This record gives sequence, C-alpha cells and structure tokens, in this order.
Amino acid sequence: MPSKEQILEFLQSSPTPAGKREIAKAFGLKGQEKILLKQRLKDMAEEGLIDGRRTAYHRMGGVPKVTVLKVVAIDDGEPIAEPENWAPDAPGKPPKLTVKETKKRAALKRGDRFLARTEETANGWIAHPMKKLPARTEGMMGVVEFDGAGKPWLAPVDKRVRDSAPIGELGEAKEGELVLAERMGKSVRSPVKVVEVVGDPLAPKSFSLIAIAKHGIPHIFPHEAMAEAERATELGLSPDHREDLRAVPIVAIDPADARDHDDAIWAESDGQGGYNAIVAIADVSYYVRPGGALDREARKRGNSVYFPDRVVPMLPEVLSADVCSLREDVDRAAMACHMHIDAQGQIKSWRFTRAIVRIVRNIAYEDAQAAIDAGDAPEYLKNLWGAWKLLLAAREARDPLELELPERQVKLNDAGKIEEIAVRERLDAHRVVEDFMIAANVAAAKALEAKKAPVVYRIHEQPNREKMIALRDYLATQGRKLALGQVITPGLFNRMLKDIADPAEKVLIMEAVLRSQTQAYYGPQNAGHFGLALGSYAHFTSPIRRYSDLLVHRALVDAYGLEQPKPKVNLPEGSGLSDRDKTALSQITDAISQTERRAMEAERDTIDRYVAAWLSGRVGETFDTRITGVQGFGFFATIDKLGGDGLVPVSTLGREYFRYDEAAQKLVGEDSGTEYAVGDRLKLKLAEANALTGALKFEVPDSDGAPVEQRGARPAPRKKPPQKGKGAPRQKHAQGQRGRPSNIRHQGRGKKR
Repeated sequence: MPSKEQILEFLQSSPTPAGKREIAKAFGLKGQEKILLKQRLKDMAEEGLIDGRRTAYHRMGGVPKVTVLKVVAIDDGEPIAEPENWAPDAPGKPPKLTVKETKKRAALKRGDRFLARTEETANGWIAHPMKKLPARTEGMMGVVEFDGAGKPWLAPVDKRVRDSAPIGELGEAKEGELVLAERMGKSVRSPVKVVEVVGDPLAPKSFSLIAIAKHGIPHIFPHEAMAEAERATELGLSPDHREDLRAVPIVAIDPADARDHDDAIWAESDGQGGYNAIVAIADVSYYVRPGGALDREARKRGNSVYFPDRVVPMLPEVLSADVCSLREDVDRAAMACHMHIDAQGQIKSWRFTRAIVRIVRNIAYEDAQAAIDAGDAPEYLKNLWGAWKLLLAAREARDPLELELPERQVKLNDAGKIEEIAVRERLDAHRVVEDFMIAANVAAAKALEAKKAPVVYRIHEQPNREKMIALRDYLATQGRKLALGQVITPGLFNRMLKDIADPAEKVLIMEAVLRSQTQAYYGPQNAGHFGLALGSYAHFTSPIRRYSDLLVHRALVDAYGLEQPKPKVNLPEGSGLSDRDKTALSQITDAISQTERRAMEAERDTIDRYVAAWLSGRVGETFDTRITGVQGFGFFATIDKLGGDGLVPVSTLGREYFRYDEAAQKLVGEDSGTEYAVGDRLKLKLAEANALTGALKFEVPDSDGAPVEQRGARPAPRKKPPQKGKGAPRQKHAQGQRGRPSNIRHQGRGKKR
C-alpha cells in the first residue's frame, strides 16, 4: 500500500490525469488492496491533502492535470490563466498559470476559456492549451427582470447566451436596469451578483457600454497616467532641435466627425514629372515616454476603439484630441517623412525628421473632393491629386488585392438617437490619403531595415492551402474554376473579380475571396503584406490611436539619432525604444494584435445593436435581403443597403425536410427542390429585432412556419429558462451571427475608413 507521500508524488509526476484506477495500477494493487486505497484517498481528501474526483485527483492547492482555465490577463503578449472552477473556500488564491501557445492555434485573449494540460515546474505552473471552449457568462451584462414570485433574474444582452440567470445579490439595481454581474459560484447554474448598475438599457450610451464591458476594454485612465499626460503638455517645441515646416502648406484630410488628427500631407512638383512630398505624423513619442504610466496604459489598450457615440482613446484626450492632434493654425510636434516620388510613382528616396508643423487646414474628405471636382481647389490640394495619380499608377502596376465591400455608418443626432444608417461613400479623396499613408509606411519599414533596427511589421500572409481548397470548392458550385497549381497572388483574385459582370455575383465572390484571406497581425519578423503586394510594411501613420505606430516612431528615433534634449518636466528620459521593448518585441506585438481584434469585435457588436434598435420599430415588415451564410440549422441574411445579419431558422421553413449541402453552401428541400444558397436574393419578413443583443430573426413570408419533426444538422435543443410565474421570463435570442472575416486593409478599423 503506497504511503500518502508516495501518492502525492505520483499525482504530481503523472503526465496525465490520475484517479483511483491509475493509482492502483501504478502501485500494483489488487482485490482487497483497492478497497484500502479507496479509504486512504478518502482520508487524504478529508485531511486537505488532495482534491478532485475519484477519476482525477490532484494535490490540494494544485491544479488538475487536465482542466478548464480562463485567461485573466495578458502580460507582454503572454496569456495568464486561472482555474475556472476554483472553489471559493479553497485555501489560498487561485494559482496563476503561464499559457504556452502554439502558432497552430488562434491566439487567446482576456476572458477566453480553454481546456488545457497543466504542468508544475520550478518556475511555476504552465498551461498547454488543448481546445478553446465557448464563452461563459461571468462578467456578463444583462437586464434585471422579476418573475411572478418576485425573484430577480438577469436576462443576458449577449446573443451567444440564451438563458437567464438567477440573481443572488441585487444590490441597488432595479427592474429593467442594465447591470454588470458576475457568478457567485463555480457552477453554470450558480446565481450572479450585481457589481455595477449601468442604467437604462436602451439609452444611446448603453450600446457602446455593453461592448466595453463585454470585451473587457479599459476605458478609465489611472490617476498616474492622467497626471503624466498633464505634465507632458508642458513640453515645449524648439525650432533649434526640430525642422521648421510651419511655412509649408501641409493639410490634414479626415472624416468630418474625426475625433483626432494624426496625419497630414503635402506635395509639390519637382519640375521633372515627379513630386516631392511630406507625410507629417503626430510626434506622440515625444510626449509618451517608454516605461512611464502613460506608456503602460497605452500598451494595455493597444489601440483606440471607435463607436458611433464615443471613442475609447489609447491616450488621454488632453493628448489625443488636443496637444498631439494636428489642428489648423496651431504649432504641433510632428515626425516628418520626406519622400521623392518619380514620374513612374516609385518612391526613390526618403528621410525622417522631427519637425514643427502648422497645418494650413483641417478639411473633410467630402469638402476636399468637392473642391477638386469643381476645379477651384487651392494649389496645395491640386498638387496632392497630381502626386496621387503617380502613386495610383504604381499601385495598379503592383496589383494589390482590391476588395471594395460596403461599410455601414451609423449617424446619430444631438440627442444620441439614430438619425440614419447608411453605407459610407468611397471617394478619390479617401484613396489619396490612403496611398500617401501606404507610401510612408513602406518608407518607415525600409528606413529601419537599412539601419538593421527593430521593426514592428504589419504582416498579412498569403492564404493557406486549406482556405484555398475551400474557396476552389465553393467557386466550383458557382460554375467557376480556380487552379491551385499556380502561384497565388493578389492579382489572381483581381482578375477573377474583373471578369464578373453581374454586380450581385461580384459581391458574392468578393466576400468568398475575403473569407479565404488570413488575418493581418503585428510581428518583428517580416513575412510581407500579401493584400497590399508589398515586401516590407509597417504602421507609422497613426500613433495617436495605435501602439504599433508608436513603437515604429521610437525605433526611428534610435536609428536616425532624433532624440530631443532632456525634458525639463518630470517625465521619463528618452523617447526611443527601451531595452525592455527591444527584447520583448514579439510578446508586445502579440498583445497588440489581440487588442486590435478585441476592438474590431466590440465595434462590430455595437453597430449590430444600433442596427437592431433602428429596425425594432419595423418588425413585421418585409425587406429585400441577400443570403450571406448557410448552416444546417438555417441560413443568415442581410438587408440590402442597410446591413444587419439575421437568422432564418430551418424550423420556420415549413414541414419539408431540408438537406444541408456544405460544399455548395445551401439548403435543399427534399420534396420541392427549393434551394436557399449563399448569394440568393429574396424577400424576408423581420420577425424579431433585439436591440440589447444585436440579434435579428427573419422568416420566409410564404412559409407556413410549421414545426418540423426532424432536421438533418439541427443543433440539440437548449433548455428553456423558467416561464413567468415559474422562474425567469423567457428571453428570446436568435442564433449567434455567422463569423465574418477580419479587415485586412492597411489602416484597420478606426478613423481612416
């Protein structure tokens, strides 16, 4: 019979979960000895030596060999996790585990749940992810509701959560209020306690607040960061240490509702068919010093997050909207990229300086375009268009991926109510700024490479073979061929799209091509930018709202000796890359790639909620829609010219059995042959529009809506929440929206759209 110490040693050294059977086998126990072992294990559990189930024990205070973990923090790009089911009465705090991720798995972010194999080392606990798990409802937002017996329940606002939860601690919350809550126990059926009251769930501010809370976006600046920002505003600008560009008519072209202005441009003919140009970017590195409180907070945020009603800035507004922002007729610190564009649109030379600029004008895209179209634009605008035509010719010769998909814009009135939801207009003015920014980003990457300095690259790898096979198979169902033996280039997709005359079909194929693309990310090892057809690419042009750009600025300061004199105010010395930054660049870029994805999801969720709120008064109306996704449980459709994906459950299509054809992405009726396929246009009736979750539900108008006894690939039915008088009110939610591909444009989601 093994001693208690031997059993503990075995449990710690076993590479797999060990229960009573494994322990007995390891020590050669049989018959009566197994009965004695059972009693010894029971004694050890009562003494607080071990914990777990009889099929998988672990020492008390330790972590099971295989268990569910939750990411609670990101430390320099490395996820830190805790056991999800740590008992409240367990001794000590939950142990922290460092997660060792692999490139084969999607990066984990704060709040993610995953199944992991754990290992205790001399340096602490290590977690090896095995499988990512669906989100749970801890830290969830919801609306307080009472059942017939007066018991409070939390109706979730996340469309992926279907059931209401009992509220154990209501606090000051009242019925109908939007609250933030967390679980009181380890079970999914545990009651929740209210930790924060947000207020009216349908108030204009609530939609973005829901996204902020749901995605864990930091939105309150620590006192230390705010104090440092105020001190940074006292930094002076001296032409003795900066290039004086105040006499150059540099112009900032931005959206009419831009909250910050971090880039401006100028061009002038060189008299030989080319142009000299300047891209002036806010010199954020002058104000935000490595290692300071501001820098720590900016790194944690990673980027600004833009909602229809507000922005959650990466930097305090005294910097992002004022001191760093390139505003008209005010002296500002800038990092200037000087470029020479030859007659073929090639960037032949570049240099970087720290400068003082005075923007001649802040102008909206629409106003700049109107002035050009009317022929009465000032000379500085005409020169920009002239230089851009050369850049455009070079771009067309490079043949980057051209995917022009519509983007929804939510316009609010002064009261914060929805005034209009429209598709953003794409003007030449947008392309002018975009191509100048691309040129400066390329120049920054190559300038750092020339000095063998660290580079934070913006990387977009070419589609992998699995995605190309899926695209080929899908195109085959549309009567189109894609040969996989050829070299995959952006031009290959462009030629495919150019040959499609039907606008509706073109949008369909364009979306399929976008789904085949990999997700762009940041990293210190160059892998090129497939979408832009560029070998070296960095983000340099938006340091007010992207930490990646701030790192590139710091690297340029070091590489080209652009350090400024020691500040006279109380700020950290130096504005280049710190030694810590240089050694941890891989972890930092992993972290900011994750915050970028977090921002994109939060922005998209909020737009969905606004669209659902906009449509909530039109339930029962019929809309022109297009099918955007098909699954065994139904199909998703979006309203033309408006957006808003909604589900048509297969159970609402009548009594006929529908077979799911995965390769062709369609549902086929067994008796009638009726098909619902991706790209089909049809009229659908809006059945539900839930503004709190952003979920829409449609119905086919001519369907009898009768329930179906069985369906091929339908999911298992969910447990219904208690009904009125028996528990929680029923909270109806549509199935989660279909997954959408990430944005791979060089500017990402943000101010420049």
